[in-house]
Amino acid sequence: MASKDETIAGNPILRALFQTGLYKRSQGRMMRQMTFAALALGCALGCWRLMVYLEPSGRRELQYLVPAALLALGLWICYRAVNVPQFADFLIAVEAEMNKVSWPTRDVLFRSTFVVMFTIFFLALTLFLYDFFWSYLLTFLGVTS
Repeated sequence: MASKDETIAGNPILRALFQTGLYKRSQGRMMRQMTFAALALGCALGCWRLMVYLEPSGRRELQYLVPAALLALGLWICYRAVNVPQFADFLIAVEAEMNKVSWPTRDVLFRSTFVVMFTIFFLALTLFLYDFFWSYLLTFLGVTS
């Protein structure tokens, strides 16, 4: 049977969770921060919901300590997850690709957004008018009341 150290050493994800250093510290920093923020937000929302769920139990220490401990553990896992070598390399590559993209100017962005919003509202109005027409016609013919 393998010892605990051999089991952790054989699994790069578990090994990364128990390290304190950062993998390729200066690369992909923005994507790692955004990914950590998204993961941490999900973890925090889950712990908050657990706290609300435990409220009827009436035990204050249970209501606050369990979610706080899970939040601390979850934040550590989120922090370490963005430093797992395979995941960190992926985030580094994503940030490199994001830097290569030709982003539109603010003026083009506003015009494009306006066109999309106008089209959506126009289609919604068209569907409303179709619905209103058929509702009126079927009521007039006595099919519906």
